[in-house]
Amino acid sequence: MTADATKETLGFQTEVKQLLHLMIHSLYSNKEIFLRELISNASDAADKLRFLSLSNPDIMEGEGDLKIRIDFDADEKTVTISDNGIGMNREDVIHHLGTIAKSGTSEFLQKLTGDEKKDSQLIGQFGVGFYSAFVVADRVDVLTRKAGEPADNGVRWSSAGEGEFTVEPATRAQRGTTVTLHLREGEEEFADGWRLRSIITKYSDHISLPIEMLKNEPAAGDDNEAETKAEDKAPEYEVVNKATALWTRSRNEISDEEYKEFYKHIAHDFEEPLSWTHNRVEGKQEYTSLLYIPKRAPFDLYQREASRGLKLYVQRVFIMDDADQFMPMYLRFMKGVLDSNDLPLNISREILQSNRTVETIKSALTKRSLDMIRKLEPEDYKAFWKQFGQVLKEGPAEDYANREKIAGLLRFASTHTGTSEQVVSLDDYIERMKEGQEKIYYITAENYTAAANSPHLEIFRKKGVEVLLMYDRIDEWMMGYLFDYKDKHFANIAKGDLDLGEIETEEDKKQQEEVEKSSEDLVKRLQEALAAKVSEVKVSHRLTDSPACLVAGAYDMGAQMRQIMEAAGQSLPESKPTMEINPGHPLMERLNAEVQEDQFAELANVVFDQAALSEGRPLEDPAQYVKRINKLLMDALGS
Repeated sequence: MTADATKETLGFQTEVKQLLHLMIHSLYSNKEIFLRELISNASDAADKLRFLSLSNPDIMEGEGDLKIRIDFDADEKTVTISDNGIGMNREDVIHHLGTIAKSGTSEFLQKLTGDEKKDSQLIGQFGVGFYSAFVVADRVDVLTRKAGEPADNGVRWSSAGEGEFTVEPATRAQRGTTVTLHLREGEEEFADGWRLRSIITKYSDHISLPIEMLKNEPAAGDDNEAETKAEDKAPEYEVVNKATALWTRSRNEISDEEYKEFYKHIAHDFEEPLSWTHNRVEGKQEYTSLLYIPKRAPFDLYQREASRGLKLYVQRVFIMDDADQFMPMYLRFMKGVLDSNDLPLNISREILQSNRTVETIKSALTKRSLDMIRKLEPEDYKAFWKQFGQVLKEGPAEDYANREKIAGLLRFASTHTGTSEQVVSLDDYIERMKEGQEKIYYITAENYTAAANSPHLEIFRKKGVEVLLMYDRIDEWMMGYLFDYKDKHFANIAKGDLDLGEIETEEDKKQQEEVEKSSEDLVKRLQEALAAKVSEVKVSHRLTDSPACLVAGAYDMGAQMRQIMEAAGQSLPESKPTMEINPGHPLMERLNAEVQEDQFAELANVVFDQAALSEGRPLEDPAQYVKRINKLLMDALGS
């Protein structure tokens, strides 16, 4: 069967079409990254081959000298990147070059706005890899053969980067992959040795694999000299990068630019990292770690099943891309490399999960990561919190040993900041605590506005006591695991009996007792009218301006958490709140004066529903509430 007879034309996955179109039109200002991405892919292919050879030496086919080679042809306007790594078979080619196998791809693409500048930043979060070739090329050809398979099992792939690609059988004597870019009109600058070398030095100098180019390439116009050299001897290649694993070098030898470019290589990120730390541990255990904090969250940060973790090397041999056993889930945004001397070369994911050395390294890397976050400059920390704050809030539940450290990194809006954008640390809060204040007060709500306007805050505002405003969906769940910080206990002001400690004076307590005594009849009538809705009615000392508020039991689930659990399909036991009233409010005085019990019950239900609405609780019967309000309005208008 001839090659033409078995040539097949296939369509790109829909997401690939969208991404290709976007990249071609959005990355015009940073075209040269195509070479970084293709070299990075070639390096990964070599790493994977080296790892497989640990258990199957024959897969090297007698050629253990792994390298990347860059060629160009100015006349043909082509750039070629070749490697002798793992290579691909037909199934691999269709899977890797025709689809994007990433969870959340569709959701990511829906975020694209059509604004080329903004969208190019989103692409950086997504990672472009092979498809960046089409930023400078109007056709890309790939010739590849998987290691360990016969020479005639090669595959040729070709596409113009539009709607489809072709795949056909080919013969390739050497394992690995060759990618040939046919440059677009106006992109001829990349078919130049000096230009390509400068890009390699800028972006890929840290690649541990040798990157080779022709030695002493003739300058443009030296055709006669080129022909003479070609006749004299075969082309001679030289290594144009340092070809040393960056993390194995001394920190004093590595520039900031090299650290930044290495981050972009391992994270497939366009942006520079916020911070990094490079550390070598010797003694009982020996390993080197290079950890990075990204500047921007990846698009799939909240998909917990997405790949994450560090690049794992054992004695400088690549083992896996996403070793997630060395970082807790709440630090899943961390990127970097771990190179251990204490793990076996044939380590697997299953063995990693039960290895004591892994737990020791994980503990050390977790503390190092938290310290790195703590040391960020204020502006950098502000950027970090905006991107990763909600993920960090998972920490108190997942990592008991570091709960205090994590708590010190948390940030919240408060009644003293005035806006949701201005946040405070727990240390800031403790420093501003009122004299006699022993607790850290907070409230949870569905959003910032609901938290900031909650009637539960009234007594605190009157006495100038700061309250933390928590409105992220994760906050109430998080506070179920965060009980204290620096010996100060947390207190949810919307749950249980309110304890103001020494902030409340003896005079306050005496006045409270007098109000409770004078309101016994009103409390009793309300208790009877609302027996089906409340567990208790009592006089409040939280309220100064509102007529009533609802308070959950000290150990009950709050309204926000109940909504989340119910939305997730969880059946929850019935829980009635306590209704606290402010007898001095005009509405309560009017209610107390009502002699008709039917009318009293109607008004009592209106007050209850208003209290529920003020803290974001859903009404059991909204239509009935509207009828009651309408009746009150009609009565007030004399209709």
